[in-house]
Order: sequence, then structure tokens, then C-alpha cells
Amino acid sequence: MAGTGACAPNVPPPAQPGADAGVAARAGARAPAYLGAEAVVLSSDLVNMVVRMRDPESTGMIEAYARCAAANFALVQGMNFLRPVRTQIGTEPGGVVKADAVYTMSAALPEGIRTIDAEVVVADCVGQGIPVV
Repeated sequence: MAGTGACAPNVPPPAQPGADAGVAARAGARAPAYLGAEAVVLSSDLVNMVVRMRDPESTGMIEAYARCAAANFALVQGMNFLRPVRTQIGTEPGGVVKADAVYTMSAALPEGIRTIDAEVVVADCVGQGIPVV
């Protein structure tokens, strides 16, 4: 069984200005905007989540958005847990930042230390004002 921290949400604190080159907050910058999420089911237990943001404060912010959307998607699919496979972050034309993340989904707690309890994460995301859809 995983340790107590294994299921805790892994949402990083907001980054300080200048923390992540390319997506860091800038003086006078616009507030971050969540631009939507798209889920593509790759197999019965694998989902690709693509999310887009404008002006995220850090790469951690868009990674959290992807995790929140994936956790909600898993719950809708009747799954309780996720494990991250990979996350790629890039910038699209117009300065939109995109995270392309793949997660495994399972009804039971998977082995390993990088597990995500979907219900806990969704509640945390809602509390932080991060969209889950």
C-alpha cells in the first residue's frame, strides 16, 4: 500500500514572478485564463488530457489544470485513481500555453508512489478555483 502522501493532491503553490521562463508571471500581466480541456480515451484505462491556458503563473499551474480535468474525467468514467504517465508543455501561436498529459486510470489504488486519488484532487481543485471540466 502506498504511503500517506501518495494520494494527496500534488498541486504546487503559485510560483514567484520569474520562476518559470516562458510562462512566469510578469509585472502588469493579465490574470491567468483557463481555456478548456479535451479528453481522448486511448484505451479503457488510459486517457490523454489536453488543456490550454492564457498567462499561467507557472508550468505548475497548467499541470494542475490538466490533473484537475483528468481527475474529474476519471470519476465520470467510474475510476477512482490516476497515475501520471507524461506531461508535455508548449506554447501555441498567440501565447496560449498547452499541456498534453497522459494518465492511467483505475478503480482500485494502483501500485507506486505517484498515484492520484481523483476524488481528493477534484475537491482540492474546486477549493482552489481550478476548473475540473
